[in-house]
Amino acid sequence: MAEDTEAAPQTPVQAGLDILGTVIMALVIAVVFRVILFQPYTIPSSSMEPGLVTGDYLIVSKFAYGWSRNSLPFAPPLFHGRILGHGPKRGDVVVFRSSNEGGKTLIKRVIGLPGDRVQVSDGRVSVNGQPLPVVAQGPATDRDSPDLTPQRIDETAPGGKTYATFDRGPGYPGDDTGVYVVPEGDYFMMGDNRDNSLDSRWPAGIGVGFVPAEDLVGRADIVLASWNKGASLFKPWTWLSLHWDRFFKPIR
Repeated sequence: MAEDTEAAPQTPVQAGLDILGTVIMALVIAVVFRVILFQPYTIPSSSMEPGLVTGDYLIVSKFAYGWSRNSLPFAPPLFHGRILGHGPKRGDVVVFRSSNEGGKTLIKRVIGLPGDRVQVSDGRVSVNGQPLPVVAQGPATDRDSPDLTPQRIDETAPGGKTYATFDRGPGYPGDDTGVYVVPEGDYFMMGDNRDNSLDSRWPAGIGVGFVPAEDLVGRADIVLASWNKGASLFKPWTWLSLHWDRFFKPIR
């Protein structure tokens, strides 16, 4: 009859190597997710209200548009252009590293594609001579500026994507523009909080100008969590100061 055999107990060195291997594997998986697949991003301002608010913690899909050097941490100059790249659609919410803003990471909505003609007249956006359909939804609350009462206006991009915007009324800078012809390889971006966003309506140095395809980091897909304004990693008493209604909120 075969005798039962017991596995030899691990030595402290073997146990330590097992733990180290597990930690290394976890780090490799985290790096793959962070560098290749997804990137977190926290909304720093109210330029994308009402859909996105200050303190929203987003997940950005890098593989949605392929990869450029700006998709990688610290944007190393390893290559030019995009690998497996394909462009965003009108209406997509995009995170990009602005070459016109010293590499600052920003978030806006794609309004115009390469070759499009974009114009704003009395606050109404037109693409290729066609005003985008809008539906007025009435007064709304601005979370960051409660003393203001913007109008919520639902806008539909060519292709059918509908999203909410804010309009503070007539006469604001950017409400009336000339015609912008989007250069090949560039995109025209606007914030949803139309009267509180320095975007492609202004040239580099004031706004962001046209955004090159190489600057795109990825598409913002979901709000994972959201902290109230003033919450900070360095203030533990604010860690549970949350917008509980904004967890796992898809981005339109």
